[in-house]
Amino acid sequence: MMTAIGVIIVAVTVYFLLKRYDARLVLLTSGILMACVAGTPMASLDAFAKNMTNGGLIQAVCSVMGFAMVMRYTECDKHLINLLAGGLSKVRPLLIPGVVLATYAVNVALPSAAGTAAAAGAIFVPLMMSAGIHPAMAGAAVKCGTYGSMLNPGLAHNPFVAKIAGVGVMDVIAFHFKANIASLLTAAVLITLIAYYRKEHKGYIAEGLEAEASFKVNWLYAIMPILPIVILILGTAGVVPALKMDVPQAMVIGALLALVVTRKNPTNLSNAFFDGMGKAYGSILGIIISAGVFVSGMTALGLVKTFTTAMLNNPAIVKVCAAVGPFVLGVVVGSGDAATFAFNEAITPHAADFGMSAVQMGSMATLGGTLGRTMSPIAGATIIIAGIAGVNPMEIAKRNFLPMVGAMVLGMAFLM
Repeated sequence: MMTAIGVIIVAVTVYFLLKRYDARLVLLTSGILMACVAGTPMASLDAFAKNMTNGGLIQAVCSVMGFAMVMRYTECDKHLINLLAGGLSKVRPLLIPGVVLATYAVNVALPSAAGTAAAAGAIFVPLMMSAGIHPAMAGAAVKCGTYGSMLNPGLAHNPFVAKIAGVGVMDVIAFHFKANIASLLTAAVLITLIAYYRKEHKGYIAEGLEAEASFKVNWLYAIMPILPIVILILGTAGVVPALKMDVPQAMVIGALLALVVTRKNPTNLSNAFFDGMGKAYGSILGIIISAGVFVSGMTALGLVKTFTTAMLNNPAIVKVCAAVGPFVLGVVVGSGDAATFAFNEAITPHAADFGMSAVQMGSMATLGGTLGRTMSPIAGATIIIAGIAGVNPMEIAKRNFLPMVGAMVLGMAFLM
């Protein structure tokens, strides 16, 4: 009975999101309602309080949006856009897939979908919009590349599977490397085809982002917006160990360097940074907090557990479950971690009983959950990119549906 009620509430939630009602209100209301039906109303409120103080996420999102506001105040973003605008007409057919591949590369070095979405989205989304690409399509292209962390040894699932299989972490990555690259190329091609089919690859006029014919580009100004990303990649990749730091530190350094280079009013620049942080908390983190309440309501009603149990109790379709189960749950709850860890802990140790290796089964579950999260409208990275693009998260999710399904099908074909 509880499960049926939960399914109805989730269906109604999806309906209201599709109708473009305020995502914060819809998710928050649904989460609290499900928790109340389950008899544990405090579970939703506890989730609200917990997500309000999600340190890592708050630091990354707020600092990046603060830096983005500084770039707008100093007009460094205009200098970058005008610098690149001259060559955009020549590479426009490759701009969308190029951004997918570039974002994926950033995410390999920085294994945080939300952090990558914030850092890369702040540059790539305005760049694509200035080239005439629709904001939702620009956001979808960036979101398509936010699962490069699969190739990072630091992604929790890689050492988890390695421990179960009794092999090295790099052995696990080597096993699913080809599947990841195949899925990436599939997603890049499909999102490009969708952009052309929807005629969203050109024609959009981005107010305040278009190139100006008489604009004189200052090269120092133009490189300011990308400095934090360069710092993060060089430090994380070990090229320059002294630069190893987290996203907030890189953003503050970027803002300080912008102050030195542009010689703008320090007070106004500081105000711009903190105004950007505050706006990010209210608009972007507000939805993430609400999404956390929604997931807590689903958990309280037992929806997550019911789905996971049903998926695991049918050995005949365990191979399909390994891929599709985490994928579907990743879409619904915005995170593939719960389903992936549950599956790998309960079933992967017995992979040999189903004619599979532990590395094979674990990799399928990990890739499925990751791709599901990548197309979820309530995933933190989706919400962040939607905020940057100024669109509803559902608009990005709709455009990522076919690319992620295609990526999963081809990726799983390589793993089977």
